[in-house]
Formats: sequence, structure tokens, C-alpha cells
Amino acid sequence: MTTTDSTRSKAQLDHERWLLDLTSLPTAAGREDRVIAWIEDWVDRRGKHLKLKRDKVGNLLITQTRKETRKRADQKRPKPIYITAHLDHPAFVVRKMIDETTVELEFRGGVHDAYFENARIEIIDRADESHLGVIESLDTKAKPFKRITARLTRPAELQKGDIGRWLFEDHQHLPHVDQDNILHTHACDDLAAVAAALAALDLARKRKGLEHVGILFTLAEEVGFVGAIGACKHKSVPKSSRLICLENSRSFTESPIGAGPILRVGDRISVFEPNLTNAISAILLEHQKKHADYRWQRKLMPGGACEATAFSSFGYESTCVCLPLGNYHNMQDIDGVQNGARPARVGPEFISVDDYHGMIDLLVRTAKELDGKKIKPIRDRMEDIYKKHGRVLKNAST
Repeated sequence: MTTTDSTRSKAQLDHERWLLDLTSLPTAAGREDRVIAWIEDWVDRRGKHLKLKRDKVGNLLITQTRKETRKRADQKRPKPIYITAHLDHPAFVVRKMIDETTVELEFRGGVHDAYFENARIEIIDRADESHLGVIESLDTKAKPFKRITARLTRPAELQKGDIGRWLFEDHQHLPHVDQDNILHTHACDDLAAVAAALAALDLARKRKGLEHVGILFTLAEEVGFVGAIGACKHKSVPKSSRLICLENSRSFTESPIGAGPILRVGDRISVFEPNLTNAISAILLEHQKKHADYRWQRKLMPGGACEATAFSSFGYESTCVCLPLGNYHNMQDIDGVQNGARPARVGPEFISVDDYHGMIDLLVRTAKELDGKKIKPIRDRMEDIYKKHGRVLKNAST
């Protein structure tokens, strides 16, 4: 169902405001400072209830300070649940000024070469002033990242490390929510997930029994999960943790925008930890039996890679929940461009605001029920089926 001003709660309005704020911030791998400052302020405003710290590689950990609620003294302490999301987005980072109107930058992230040709960009300096320019050259063989030169529309004194991003035709109107409740903005991937993680934690911290829920925000995902790998190598969260990695993943016909958040079973590299994935699926299926209009999807989503792959490879119990995304990495009509049907053009990313609210609900629902009533493992369900129907096999012993 589409939310309206009259049906949205105060919490939902707050969550949407955080969504608009965060997805508007310039960010890049290794240059996530503005997003980090926003999160630090958000945590500070919640006083003593939350604790924020950095791990050894700079990732952010947010945990609750209240004591765990257990009904019985002999009740086992639940394993930690960490909601994870990354703080960067594919973007340009200034290397140096060649002259007062020519700047050299590197591009940290995955965007096809065709989209760089004569593209317009804006570079945001340390004082948050915007400087406009046009890409003049692209070196695809430069290491470690593609390198470009851009001609500025006016002289500037940019510094190494300043962030550049694509300049869209309608950039003056961003972020924008259209009549179909679709958000168009600079960077849904993965800042919409950052907003959802904070919203879910803000709700969880007010509920008894969810004291074990926290957040891990990682750096530099767009250049190969570097922050996530660092968190694994330094054991930033306990090995017993269950990780629900949030993403914004390219939408396909079979994974449409507006059909609900997606429980992602895998990506183009791997499939995720099955027990956690299946447990969440069972929770959502049970809820859907009682609420037929509840929207969610279960998909592979092979259009990109996810940090759940990195965490799983290091032995963590991890899975992914994602929002179906339009204009993945700001690339309009990827298939049409690759097929030669249209020229390459960059554009705002877009998601459904309803899907965003659905992701928040999914996270809180999962945290609440994952350690509640017993979710029977699939192996036990297979044994039940065999016990019930195995007699149809001629030589089966039931």
C-alpha cells in the first residue's frame, strides 16, 4: 500500500526525513566523512542509550547500552544481531589541480566507461561549495582506479580528497519524491539502507528483548568490500553474530520496484548462509499468512555483489535484505546502452519509499521473532516429511 501524509506516523515521517538527508550527502570510498558526521550527530541526540565506536579500520559500530532483558535466569543470551550497510557510493575523488580550471580525479566504484564521455560532474569542496565541470578524458588503464580529467566552468582551488559526483539535468530538484512515492536522489546505494538501519535500531532500542541488536557501518564497499573484509580480519563483531547486510540492488523485471523489500539469497558471486536466510523467510511467510497484503520478495539478485558474500567467506552467519533499485550506480538503461539502442546517460538513482518502510518493518520483525518461537530447521522438516510419507517407498523403513 502507498503511504500518504494522513497515514504516516511521526516515526515514519522522521524515517523519511533521514532518508532524504542521507541520500543527498556526497560520499566516496575512503571519503565517507559527511555521512559519518551525520551518523555521529544522530547517535549523540539519543544520549546515553546508544554507544558509537570505530573499529581498527574505521568502520562504525553502534550498540545499545541498556542491560539485556531475560525472563529466566537460566535463559540463554541471544546471539548478537548486527544490521550492516556501507557508507560509500561510486564517486570521483580529486587527485590534483592541473591548472586553475583543470582537475584530475580518480573514480572509485563500478560504472561502465560509456557513461563518462562528456559527462557533467560537480565537485564539492571542504566548505561544501559546488564546482561544476565536464569530463574531457578518461584513462581506463590507470591503477588502482580509472582516472579522468575535467574542465571546470570557473577557476577553483580544489584539494586532494575533495569529492566529485555526477551532475544530473534535474539536480536542482533532488531529492524528489514523485506522485507514485518513488524517491529520486543522488545515492540510494547504500545510503537509503543506512537510513533504514538507523530507523530500525531506533525502534528496536525501545523494545524489551531487543537489546542485542546493533549496527555495523562499513567503509569502502564500492572498491571491493574493503571495510567489511577489515572488520572480518580484526573480528570487529563477535564470531557468533548474525549479520543482516542491507543493500540497494539493481531491479529486474522479476524483482520490481514497489513490490516490497527483498530477502536476497545470493548475488553474482555466491549464495548466502542458508540457515539465517531461511529463518527470516519463515518469519515473513508466517506473517504473510495473517496479512495477505504484506509485501516482500525472495530473490537471488545477480546484478551486483554484496558484503554478505565477504562476511560469509570469513565464517560469519550472514544474509542480505535489499531494496530494488533503479538507475543502478546512476547508470540509466544499462541494457539499452549495452545493446546499442541508446546513448549512455547518467541519472538519479530511485527506490520506492514504501519498499524503504517495508525494509524497516522487516528488520524489526526479524529481530523480534528470530529468537522467539522455534523455527524448525529445514533438515527437521525433511525428516517430518519422510516420516509421514516414506512408506510409499517400497523398501523404506519409517
